[in-house]
Amino acid sequence: MIYRDFQGLSLSMLGFGTMRLPLKEDGSINEELVAEMTDYALSHGINYIDTAWPYMNNRSESVMGRVLAKYPRDNYYLATKYPGHMIAETYDPADVFERQLKKCQTDYFDFYLLHNVYENSIQVYEDPKWGIIDYFLEQKKNGRIKHLGFSSHGDIPLLKEFLDKYGDEMEFCQIQMNYLDWKLQKADEKYRILTERNIPVWVMEPLRGGKLASLEEDQLAQLHALHDGSAASFGFRWMQQFPNVTMVLSGMSAMDQMVDNINAFDHEDPTSAEENKALADIAASMTDLIPCTACRYCCDGCPMGLDIPDLLHKYNQLRGGAGSTVAMQLDALPDDKLPSACIGCGACAAVCPQRIAIPDELAKFTEELNKLPRWADICKARAEAEKKAREEENA
Repeated sequence: MIYRDFQGLSLSMLGFGTMRLPLKEDGSINEELVAEMTDYALSHGINYIDTAWPYMNNRSESVMGRVLAKYPRDNYYLATKYPGHMIAETYDPADVFERQLKKCQTDYFDFYLLHNVYENSIQVYEDPKWGIIDYFLEQKKNGRIKHLGFSSHGDIPLLKEFLDKYGDEMEFCQIQMNYLDWKLQKADEKYRILTERNIPVWVMEPLRGGKLASLEEDQLAQLHALHDGSAASFGFRWMQQFPNVTMVLSGMSAMDQMVDNINAFDHEDPTSAEENKALADIAASMTDLIPCTACRYCCDGCPMGLDIPDLLHKYNQLRGGAGSTVAMQLDALPDDKLPSACIGCGACAAVCPQRIAIPDELAKFTEELNKLPRWADICKARAEAEKKAREEENA
């Protein structure tokens, strides 16, 4: 197992993410298999377990608490997150934190994150009415949190804004990073910003929810001409070239995934320049991108004042499969700044050096957005799941 240093701690570069635990036929979590996978993980060098309040319909923390109870507490590092990104009427960090400790059957968390600081949730995290950040800084002072950080699906301006305000308090940052999102979601720029600020990077979605683990036959043949290994292994080996990537979290839902992923981190073997080029070519083939260069000529004459390059960037993300991220980011915009606000005047297209039919693309973007569930509806469903989980705990 590859280990990377974090403030004197030796962390396995591969972490066991518990957002996609194995299920039984009836839809319940296969706790017996989770226990087997956890035992295999710990016995083969993984020492970082990551969970969160909403994972697996609010059941992941309880399952992992029961599974991990048989191991000495100093055998692993446990991470969970505060759900400030979930739209709610009220926020009570103390109540959530105490219940998380109880569910995970522990007295402290080694790593604790503000879950998904993005364009809408930053207001929740910063609101003095809830006192969220102050509360968790106090828990860190009291030793019940060893290391405090945050995760984010926000765009570049949001990341900079949060770091300018709280960068001194945040010890690490978890971002979506893989060879597809390196350019598509500007992970390259996010990695650079965090590295310049000496903030270690935790990686989520290294295989884009499995998309990069199931390549086409010709794509895999292209890679196998350069190096042996599973499709997933190329994604993991790609991570090894970045010195500021400390932790790579993989949401493993089967034992064969666990075995293969651990094998990919058996020893340092970062992808070569030739492999990186092949992976970049594969990423490019997965997306049909609108060729916007963000010159912003289109913005000056827009009667609606739309940030057209930003909207086209988000549409490219959507076309690349990042629907939930785009939906969250757009939730923070007023209605008159959404793609649906375009009146189709064509002033933008008339000055576009790339000759993009911008009104047509914004209309298509709107149509695709209308097919996605609203983030508020997702949060409502998860709140219902939490209510049910709480009732089961108290039964």
